[in-house]
Amino acid sequence: MRKSIIVSAFVACACVANAQTGKMALEGTGIGDNWSMELKAGGVTPLTHNPFFKSMRPAFGFGIGKQLTPVIGLGIQGMGYVNTSQSKTAFDASEVSLIGKVNLMNLFGSYTGKPRVFEMEAVAGAGWLHYYQDGPGDANSWSTRFGMNLNFNMGESRAWTFGIKPAIVYDMQGDFNRHRSRFNANNASFELTAGLTYHFMNGNGKRYFTTVRPYDEAEVADLNATINDLRWQVDNQNAQLMAAAQQVDGLQQELDDCRNQAVPVETIVETNHVPESIVSFKQGKSSVDASQLPNVERVASYMKRHTDAQVIIKGYASPEGNLDFNERLAAARAEAVKSILVNKYKIDASRITAQGQGVGDMFSEPDWNRVSICTLND
Repeated sequence: MRKSIIVSAFVACACVANAQTGKMALEGTGIGDNWSMELKAGGVTPLTHNPFFKSMRPAFGFGIGKQLTPVIGLGIQGMGYVNTSQSKTAFDASEVSLIGKVNLMNLFGSYTGKPRVFEMEAVAGAGWLHYYQDGPGDANSWSTRFGMNLNFNMGESRAWTFGIKPAIVYDMQGDFNRHRSRFNANNASFELTAGLTYHFMNGNGKRYFTTVRPYDEAEVADLNATINDLRWQVDNQNAQLMAAAQQVDGLQQELDDCRNQAVPVETIVETNHVPESIVSFKQGKSSVDASQLPNVERVASYMKRHTDAQVIIKGYASPEGNLDFNERLAAARAEAVKSILVNKYKIDASRITAQGQGVGDMFSEPDWNRVSICTLND
């Protein structure tokens, strides 16, 4: 009955492990992956009919294991039990057993892609049990083992595991001929050990299974098609950017050519043999716009070449708005031109006369009368 229960439990664990693995792809599943080596030590004592602690004697062991899946693991271990009686043998018994392990945390909580800090394993196994006799002939039997591993995975890389390992070991032959029972507590020992396990490096660069998302062929084909389409779009955009860059270079060359063209220094208009220059203003403004500065500079250039020349600046306003405001605005426009000649071009103020003329009517379009007219006299 107990054997059936144990076998059923392992079958159920394997099914769950396979179902879990089917939902993810695992890396580090090669034959050379997920191997470990263990050293452990502790004590062992008869399970019944003896004082528990007084009858305890030292035990130590060595094991090698491999994790098949995040849930199922296999291993082989050897145990030695030190003799503390008056017998001349150094060991009471030794055991070599093949064990299976089920990680309960991964079984019921699923594998997260990295071992947890604390994990519990259920352990079951069977092996060869050898008793050392103080006298001729030793005794052999076969054993089973059931226990738990309380594991603490240490370090960022999870290279080391410290475990506390309680177990019950049955002598399966014992007094079977008399009681007809393999799992007899009178032929069992309680074993409590602590061990340190070292996990070797896997082919994936880790010391444990890593998870990746599985892709089917159709999904991979769709992704490749999308990537190729994106590459085509990038190439097309690069071609457009290259064409735009060439256009920018052409425009930049045209701009440089325009900047390098010589600007006429003087465009003084002769009206009845009297040189004039007209400076236009925006509606309601008396400040000289940057576009009108060349007209002021032409006046300054003329006056510097003709040191005896004087200028009369007459400011005008268009007819919109209040008359008093327009008269002030006209005077301010004449003064604005004079201020630039004096402050920027260093023309003597005594050579400049600024007059506000109010509303102008010299042009047919009213907007054209927002001006200052500079008349030069030699």
